[in-house]
Amino acid sequence: MVLPYAAYLRVYEPVTAFPEPARTLWTVYADSRRRPRRIHALGVEHRAATLRLVGSPPDVAPERESRDAYVRRLDDMIYVCPWQTRLRSWLAFERFRNEHAAGVAAAFVPPPVSERVAGDFEQWKRSGKPLRPHILTSTWHIPLDWFVPFTRGERCLMLGSPGTGYRKADDASEEHAEPPAPGQSPATAAPARTLIYVTSMGEARRRVADALPVVRENLGDGTGDVYLLSAGRLDTLGRWLDGFHPRALVELDYGGLVHLLDDRTLSLDESVAEMTVALAGMERGEVELTVAMYKRLLARWRPIRALEAAN
Repeated sequence: MVLPYAAYLRVYEPVTAFPEPARTLWTVYADSRRRPRRIHALGVEHRAATLRLVGSPPDVAPERESRDAYVRRLDDMIYVCPWQTRLRSWLAFERFRNEHAAGVAAAFVPPPVSERVAGDFEQWKRSGKPLRPHILTSTWHIPLDWFVPFTRGERCLMLGSPGTGYRKADDASEEHAEPPAPGQSPATAAPARTLIYVTSMGEARRRVADALPVVRENLGDGTGDVYLLSAGRLDTLGRWLDGFHPRALVELDYGGLVHLLDDRTLSLDESVAEMTVALAGMERGEVELTVAMYKRLLARWRPIRALEAAN
């Protein structure tokens, strides 16, 4: 199955941050044989979503919240990133309705179904239940502000495909089980073609907070091109991160976008490092360096975004 051309920004909270009974349920889940392993998780999510949407009428959001999650382990602590499929489906459908005329939306989802889904979501909101997803999704590109929380040293690149062997392009050449968390041995990384960055919540918040005044002074709050870096989007990212446990982990996963890039192009992708240099150049007033790095970022991601409109 071809995965969606989407990237993901995920937050993994320590299992102790969840109230009971969720804490016990997630602890048991982490050791369960039934849970989808990392190499299969995106495929499982995508298959379930596809089956819901190809029905007549389409099932826009599942009736119950997902019981699945991404799991990491670090220093004897279990970290959990719940899929929250129902919440994420509601949020995505709300964006879809806001971005398209009623007639266009009705061509995809019949109005009675649309109204029922919207009503269910409004009821959820009124109940005071959480509206902050642990996973953000971006199709056909990675927002430039997503590169800010990370550094080059937190990069984990795996090359290869099932049946051909795997090659960890950064530090190792062995087959792994989960992508590493900060300070975790590469011997636990996933046997999949993937590019992932992982950092601590403390570092992610600090880097975003440090970058915010620099970006605001040099690029402004930004109300134009959503693909450009701006203080407004960086502030939104910072507020999203602030809603989680301070000892959580933050992960940037290139997801299905890796299948738009060959091994050489993926190996040469240094978007996080280029963003780090661009921000340092802004702060020091080194205009030429800043412009050069920023242009490299735009030159890399604009052609990928353009594929969305290709036949």
